[in-house]
Amino acid sequence: MLELLSPLTGIYTYSLKPIAPFTWLGWNISTLDVVATFRLCIVLRQLREVMLKNHVSKKGTGNVEQSSFVKNAATTLLVVYGGEAVAAPFLGIPPSFMISGVVPGLYTLIQAIVDYLPNVPAPSAETELPLAIVDGFTRAYLLCNLIPPVVTANPSPLISSSPWSLLVSSLLIANGGFFMTNLFSFLSPTPLSVQTPPELQAYGWTTIDLWCAPVITGLYALLTHAQPFWADLHAVLSGALGSTSVSEVVKPLDPESARAVCAFILSTLFVGRTTKNFGLWKKQFPQPSSAPKEKIQ
Repeated sequence: MLELLSPLTGIYTYSLKPIAPFTWLGWNISTLDVVATFRLCIVLRQLREVMLKNHVSKKGTGNVEQSSFVKNAATTLLVVYGGEAVAAPFLGIPPSFMISGVVPGLYTLIQAIVDYLPNVPAPSAETELPLAIVDGFTRAYLLCNLIPPVVTANPSPLISSSPWSLLVSSLLIANGGFFMTNLFSFLSPTPLSVQTPPELQAYGWTTIDLWCAPVITGLYALLTHAQPFWADLHAVLSGALGSTSVSEVVKPLDPESARAVCAFILSTLFVGRTTKNFGLWKKQFPQPSSAPKEKIQ
């Protein structure tokens, strides 16, 4: 099992190394940070352009606002830090953007670069399929490396040992930013307005991004024994599945291997979502031109 995960752990080891020119300034910015930032900024621009095109085709340009870099940058920062800003007071810790401005500055800079590009490619199956794998790696880093320590290293013993706190924090931090962005229609070409976010609409709970956050964080905690509860649960599950004896101690998986497992699962989920969204799973069967067409009621 560990041998199969070694390529993924090697990719993470390489991508998490700080890179120049950021190291010249003493900033711990890695290749994965830059890739994730560009990916998010480009996705947000693609969403804005799609929404603008749809709005103009249906209602014209009468209510369309002039494009604003400040609004675009604020949207990006809201997506990144909105969930953390909500969860931090409940966890009794300052949000990261109040401690250092390096990462917010990186997102703002790259948002400016993306905004001033002549154009960005429209989403397509050819581009989104490989990028779905990248999304799996970047999301696994968030759900395995960044969010769990906020809870497990919390000064409060009640919070640090609570599996519920871990799962709720993952749900809020990973999804709160997009929730508020959709709530206040930041991506819309029209003035800001309150609307029902997709997560609260019918079957919104089925969205992969929504439920994968607590599931993957819980899986990582289970594999690494991040809290006593997960170590006990791992022992119970191993005994129930017959992989260990009653008296045998279940050993945790090392964090790098556990993160690789989570990245593989997330990449598979995101590739499946892309396949479904672009209709790649549907097979088209040619029909004879002379065959009568039946009307389906």
